[in-house]
Amino acid sequence: MTGYDFDFFVIGGGSGGVRAARIAAGHGARTGLAEARYLGGTCVNVGCVPKKLMVYASHFAQDFDDAGGFGWQVGPRTHDWPTLIANKDREIARLNGIYQRVLEGPGVTVFRQTATLLDPHTIALGDTRVTADTILIATGGQPTLPDDPGVKDHAICSDDVFHLPRRPERIIIVGGGYIAAEFAGVFHGLGTQVVQLYRRSLFLRGFDQDVRLALAEEMRTAGIDLRFNAIVTRLDRSADGITAQLRDAGSLTADCVLYATGRKPNTEGLGLDRVGVALSDSGAVRVDDDFRTSVPNIYAVGDVIHRIELTPVAIAEGHALADTLFANRPRGVSYDNVPSAVFSQPPVASVGLTEEEARRRFRTVDIYKTSFRPMRHTMTGREAKTFMKLVVDADSDRVVGCHMVGHDGPEIIQGLAIALNCGATKAQFDATIGLHPTTAEEFVTMRTKAPDPGEAARQAAE
Repeated sequence: MTGYDFDFFVIGGGSGGVRAARIAAGHGARTGLAEARYLGGTCVNVGCVPKKLMVYASHFAQDFDDAGGFGWQVGPRTHDWPTLIANKDREIARLNGIYQRVLEGPGVTVFRQTATLLDPHTIALGDTRVTADTILIATGGQPTLPDDPGVKDHAICSDDVFHLPRRPERIIIVGGGYIAAEFAGVFHGLGTQVVQLYRRSLFLRGFDQDVRLALAEEMRTAGIDLRFNAIVTRLDRSADGITAQLRDAGSLTADCVLYATGRKPNTEGLGLDRVGVALSDSGAVRVDDDFRTSVPNIYAVGDVIHRIELTPVAIAEGHALADTLFANRPRGVSYDNVPSAVFSQPPVASVGLTEEEARRRFRTVDIYKTSFRPMRHTMTGREAKTFMKLVVDADSDRVVGCHMVGHDGPEIIQGLAIALNCGATKAQFDATIGLHPTTAEEFVTMRTKAPDPGEAARQAAE
């Protein structure tokens, strides 16, 4: 016990902050948490959860079309956007209540107010002042809009999608990250004409090159107008909608323009500069391996530290910190083999290293990959393919990367993440009997190595 009001005070009620507060309180720490907006943070309110609900909604159009190949007679159908939004809002409200109860159960004092640091141990909550021995910054991030002419006047960001009063008939999506790809699939599935623009030559930077190419092909096959090397210079409103002027490529007009071009850490207005918490050039909180900031009693976890911006990572960081500080169980978080997914249509899922990363790290790399028409679509007639890939360190035979583009990819890769964390080898993959008939069995039946591009180049040079 200390002379402060709280042993531990968390600023931010998102995934990382809530987990840290709940675990700390369970360990006996007097814990407070401040969240002015909504409990659950981005993930629950304007991120993972409502986005995935919209992905489900949008996929029914394809399911209805495919049903005919299996003998179902599906009549006329329409989609009611307000119903989707209302039902989504009801589910989010339910989850907000769960988060409130999760905190109150172990005795966390929740303040539904904006928190500002006055000094390293004092927090202002409106007119109230509280003190804490240890403080955690877990305020997450938010989408940003560029300063290009007309963008802030006429475009929306990803947060706004979840509150649109009606579905646009035409939408331009600007961006090449996972959020842009996901919403392109959502709106396309719900019947919107979609154009996705990205300023570089290929989207999903950081993912395996073959994965990026495979998804681009599938999205275009599905009917999404995907354009690379397309730079928007300004937005203007006209009688026909919002017009995007493109550098060297004319213009496009739509009912809605969504910018998914980046996010920034929520560090403004917290008083961090006042107390001496160091920030990076991007505004992220700088922390050491123990999540400690430049001020010894102040810590930070989650998107605000700009490491791996995924909900399960923030949860792991918050839990590890609470165990370290209040349970005498010092531990950190491993960022190796963190699985990730893009809920595009089809979805992308990956764990471990890309081929490009592996070739930089290991002396020799073996690649196994396959692309095939899923069994489901032999009956539907749909032109769709699934892509799967294994990256292997040839010297140790250890599988160091698994990648997939296709239906159920995220569900399959979650299991393979366990294998990679256990150091599984290609021989062990090969010795595993497949579950037939499934797509997943392909991961244990790939036997033919892909040609080494470096060897092919050497042979061509000779």
